Amino acid sequence: MNRPLIITDCDEVLLHMVVPFRAWLDETHDVHFDMRGQEFTDALRHKSSGIPLERELIWTLLVEFFDTAMDRQMPISGALEALANLSEIADIEVLTNIGEAQHQGRIAQLRKLGVHHRVHWNQGGKGPPLAAIVAEHQPSVAFFIDDLGIHHQSVADHAPDVWRLHMVGEPEIAVNVPPAEAAHARIDDWASAEQWIRARIAEGRPQAA
Repeated sequence: MNRPLIITDCDEVLLHMVVPFRAWLDETHDVHFDMRGQEFTDALRHKSSGIPLERELIWTLLVEFFDTAMDRQMPISGALEALANLSEIADIEVLTNIGEAQHQGRIAQLRKLGVHHRVHWNQGGKGPPLAAIVAEHQPSVAFFIDDLGIHHQSVADHAPDVWRLHMVGEPEIAVNVPPAEAAHARIDDWASAEQWIRARIAEGRPQAA
């Protein structure tokens, strides 16, 4: 029987993203980012006028951040240690929603932090690419970790037997994010998440459904 498989997101699960992105916007583009429970498209405003940024400009700035300022992103507390521990009993892959042009930068970013697991880039729902990764591995049991409820629903639709763990590793936004309805559990710290994963593996239940 093949080893268990853990497929994890990167931003706000392995690495902080919105906090360094907020600081970068303020310093380099005179943009204020209010993370207090607002829709992303309303949270970014020009400091000089208070007018929300145009949606197209927001995505342009996100790409620029990932192209030029990834080194601002620091690990979520306990993430690297938990990955190292879990890699002793499971295969681990990273499934991150970035563009293909940023893929190699993300690989290099994670390698600098000692994370050498395979990294997949994706845009859109994560269910289809996750299902393909699971089919390739044929694991005894599989886990998906992500901060966005939309991706948990996508995985539930395309790979319902995968255990789904909702994690928001950034405390500043975690308090405003409700548990994802399509996830099996909500845990925001890696020490507890590691124990939850180990318990599911020890149960010997190959399917979450």
